[in-house]
Amino acid sequence: MYIVTPSRWLANFVSESFLMKSWPLSVIANPIDTDFWSPIDRRVARELLGLPLNIPLLAFGSFGANSAHHKGFDLLLSALENFRDNHQDKNLELVIFGECPPEFPPNLGFPVHYTGHLHDDFSLRALYSSVDAVTIPSRQDNLPNVGVESQSCGTPVVGFNIGGLPDIVEHLNTGYLAKAFDTDDLANGFSWAIDRRRSKSLSLQAREKSITYFSKSVAADKYLKVYKSCIKTHNVT
Repeated sequence: MYIVTPSRWLANFVSESFLMKSWPLSVIANPIDTDFWSPIDRRVARELLGLPLNIPLLAFGSFGANSAHHKGFDLLLSALENFRDNHQDKNLELVIFGECPPEFPPNLGFPVHYTGHLHDDFSLRALYSSVDAVTIPSRQDNLPNVGVESQSCGTPVVGFNIGGLPDIVEHLNTGYLAKAFDTDDLANGFSWAIDRRRSKSLSLQAREKSITYFSKSVAADKYLKVYKSCIKTHNVT
């Protein structure tokens, strides 16, 4: 039996398994269409979505799952509070996608733009392209599409150094990986990622990482090597 996992995090579980630790193992990330998930000019994307043109924007998805412990909404709240109290660059606004404005919206300490449910991929692509950074504050996550698609659109990701996020984010190169569940460090990541002085280079690096790691052609080549290895091992002709 040959095992393929989409992240090194899951591969580590296989390696530690009493049953499977001796089985052949490869890590092949779930691919996306990097030709489609590509950057849109930020100003154009913001105009399409009715977002402010010159304010740093931080996006967060799955807002409706804020009661799910593993999604880390409570950690996000703590990090935003830290950012508001301890960072000079307080000129920040939030974009919440996947949720309509609630009847009694929580006070997140910053102006909030609710996009509602985005029902087509182009709208989501515009959302990723419009913001300065996307945050994924999960306590546990494998290989979240939000992170992969965001970086393919040239937008850095800020999250914790847990699960499959290190497969997506190269710390201080394509985004920021905070110490696990350290909300002060997550706030540092917000400040680092929205700094306009590194915006262009960060966007290019995030896009390049996506093409070289998550494109369909890369995944196809890796699977081809797995199949050839299996054929050779089992002497299949």
